Amino acid sequence: MLQFDDSFSNSRIKDLRVGEEERLVQAIAPQHGFDYINLQGYTINPEALSLIAKKTATEAEVVGFDIDRKNVSLATRNPNSPQTQAVIQTLQKQRLTVTVYICSSTSLAHAWERYDDITDSTAEKRGVFEINPDDIIRLTKRIKTKEEIPKILTEVSGVGNTRRISETLELIFAGALALGASDVHIEPEETAVRVRYRFDGVLHDIADLDRFIFERMMSRLKLLSGMVINSRSEAQDGRFTFDVGEREIEIRSSIIPGAVGESIVMRLLDPSVAGFSMDKLDLNPHIAAAVTAQLKKPNGLIITTGPTGSGKTTAIYAFLREAHNEGVKIITIENPVEYKLEGIVQTQTGKDYSFASGLRAVLRQDPDIIMVGEIRDREVAETAIHAAQTGHLVFSTLHTNTAVGGFPRMIDLGVDPRIFGSSMNIIMGQRLVRLLCNDCKVVYEPTPRDMQMISYVQSTHPHPKEMPEETTVYKAVGCAVCGGTGYKGRTGIFEAVIMDEAVEEAILRDPREHVIMEAAAPQGIPTMTQDGIRKLLEGLTSLTELERVIELPYHLVDTPASNQLIEPTAKPAEISGDDFSSHIV
Repeated sequence: MLQFDDSFSNSRIKDLRVGEEERLVQAIAPQHGFDYINLQGYTINPEALSLIAKKTATEAEVVGFDIDRKNVSLATRNPNSPQTQAVIQTLQKQRLTVTVYICSSTSLAHAWERYDDITDSTAEKRGVFEINPDDIIRLTKRIKTKEEIPKILTEVSGVGNTRRISETLELIFAGALALGASDVHIEPEETAVRVRYRFDGVLHDIADLDRFIFERMMSRLKLLSGMVINSRSEAQDGRFTFDVGEREIEIRSSIIPGAVGESIVMRLLDPSVAGFSMDKLDLNPHIAAAVTAQLKKPNGLIITTGPTGSGKTTAIYAFLREAHNEGVKIITIENPVEYKLEGIVQTQTGKDYSFASGLRAVLRQDPDIIMVGEIRDREVAETAIHAAQTGHLVFSTLHTNTAVGGFPRMIDLGVDPRIFGSSMNIIMGQRLVRLLCNDCKVVYEPTPRDMQMISYVQSTHPHPKEMPEETTVYKAVGCAVCGGTGYKGRTGIFEAVIMDEAVEEAILRDPREHVIMEAAAPQGIPTMTQDGIRKLLEGLTSLTELERVIELPYHLVDTPASNQLIEPTAKPAEISGDDFSSHIV
């Protein structure tokens, strides 16, 4: 018996019916005073979709498909039905302006399917950017300079809307990995949305996005980061990961509201590029010897200082690895845990687990070494010092400009300076400077003023080297290898102050920075300026780069009486107890 396959005919009839409905809805929409919308092929905005629960949307036969600030676009089959009107009133009570469109039942069904991708995402999908690793690897191999990213972005703009968002995100992350960026900044402005990368510590303009893609991309990034999608008036933080071959890249995201839209910064944490060892820090021999000696002590507080992005975390991790051995238990309290260290218990602060409460809990875990991500208030400072006094080696960070600035900062937080001598081991200050590209750096002749400043810094170095007759100094040029910047990679410049009797006496007598610095001078540890000038003379960095990161003492060589300003011959007079409080920072 012959059987005929009528599936093609049935499919054709269905298509005709769908097409007929679309034409009918398109024709009657203006008659009822509404615009027509076909949602098939339209990129549904997840933020708009999440405004209405799926159950409510299907029962009322409506869907929110787009949102621009407080203006919501709503599609429905019957704008005048009681259920639709109830949804509209609910949105208006949220101070949203609703624009209603008429659509077909096919459009609604298509839009409702997006709920499975967005509002009902499983916990496994949240926090994981599911992309094809081969696509990222292919793009990273293609991208050699930042100028190539806008060209590829132009190609992506011709892709269909649904895929365009994913491909734009893939391109942004691939470009960041290819160029070695530490952060991605996406900043909306009046006329465009600017994408910038920070690599080697400096922000570079990369490309401009159109606002259509930006709005939808932000919703996707919020979803991935575990943030509230339809919240635009408050700061939010989150994180997600994606795989690139055998590497897992972690993204730490931060969003703040702005006048023309939300701005997002994403930090890329790539465990494969983290080198946590003392030799990779490039410490000068004098600081390396001082730090190594302090790491061998069984207790005390070791602090690194500097602004955000100065390499404090990398230094602390290197110290932890140096101090770690089989017979030692190390526990960290971080916000967040940036890199996983084998053999170390790492904890992360949260809503009910602050630095202070976490530190108290950690002390009950019988650790030998504790790392507190940051000392930011009196409670954390006092608890850390208490731990250092009771047989623990404690590592932490402070946000100050210099190493000596750490002492008045701790006093400012409310710590009694009389206990510094029994609790603190060493405070280290640091910055990161860019390394000159070896393929394009060129020798140049410094100005007489530059040479005078360099000579002065060298003369004040605790371990001075004789200045050669012809000083070789390099400057940045730019080539294909370094992406035209003239720099490739970064290194640290450091300084440190060891807590000894002279420093302790100076803190108790007069805790101003220059007084403590003078008391620490016999320790023979170079300052950041002296360390930076030494790296300049070694051809590692440039004078322009040092000026960008630290203040060079040009004002001293410009002053006729510079020797009297820097090298006081008389010891500062003792000050009374009444004067002491006026000098506390």
